[in-house]
Amino acid sequence: MTTLAERPDVERTGQGNRSGRRRSDRTTVYLLLLPSLLPVLVLSVFPLLRGIYLGFTDARAGRNVEVSFTGLANYRELLGDSLFWSSFRIGLLWAFAVTVLQFLLALGLALLLDQRLRFRGVARVLAVVPWAMPPVVVGILWRLVYHPDAGLLNEFLHRIGADGLRTTWLGDFNTALPAVIIVGVWAGMPQTTVVLLAALQGVPRELHEAAAMDGAGAWQRFRNVTLPSLMPVIVAITSLDFIWNFNSFGLVYVLTAGGPGGRTMLPMLFAYEEAFRYGNYGYAAALGNVMVVIVVALLAVYLRRRLREAN
Repeated sequence: MTTLAERPDVERTGQGNRSGRRRSDRTTVYLLLLPSLLPVLVLSVFPLLRGIYLGFTDARAGRNVEVSFTGLANYRELLGDSLFWSSFRIGLLWAFAVTVLQFLLALGLALLLDQRLRFRGVARVLAVVPWAMPPVVVGILWRLVYHPDAGLLNEFLHRIGADGLRTTWLGDFNTALPAVIIVGVWAGMPQTTVVLLAALQGVPRELHEAAAMDGAGAWQRFRNVTLPSLMPVIVAITSLDFIWNFNSFGLVYVLTAGGPGGRTMLPMLFAYEEAFRYGNYGYAAALGNVMVVIVVALLAVYLRRRLREAN
């Protein structure tokens, strides 16, 4: 009599082992990602969700203050708040002016630093020095430059015989915002210059040589070779610059604290005043939510148009 042994189900066992191994690998991946995701969730996602929630409440400063859900009441109040719209207009003017001037000056500086000049390495290091300075230090430095009595700017105007142009740069209604914009451009130029310089070094030299052999001048090579090659980088860096500039706070706060008469009151300064001076946490959170939506909408339109042109 022959005894038949049962054949083990090797295929099914192999599939089970592979499935278990995949689950184990997935769990390992999640565990490895957890240390990096945890700070993002705690420091970014949770405050964002908390801010969105507060925008729909009447939260105020103080201990044991009851918070109630008020729906769209804060947003209806924002629509009729002339101070908010004034700060928003100033914020847009500031962000557009600083971003455009930053880009143009940084592009010129990057083109210059891309040439084979003597002491080019030293010049590149000096170009990024403002980047290493905290906004508070930059603000204090430029307050000394703009000082009405002992400032370098008024002293320079005095020495060239232009005493009529001397003024209180940060305290005058007409000069406060332009003076702050100049500081913003100076402080933000290094990172834009570095990014554009890196992009310039990635443009193939063969394209310039071929264009030169076809008789293209310097301006034509820049317009038809360099600029199209830089376009994706330009779109990215100008978008980031606009966001950073629109959300500026520390630099302008140190320079003018929003004055004189609210002429440099950026939206972030206005939100700060509402939250930490008047204690209107809910209203300030609603203001922040509105600004996020508007900036995202503006950037979506801009990026869509620029990327379409780049393609």
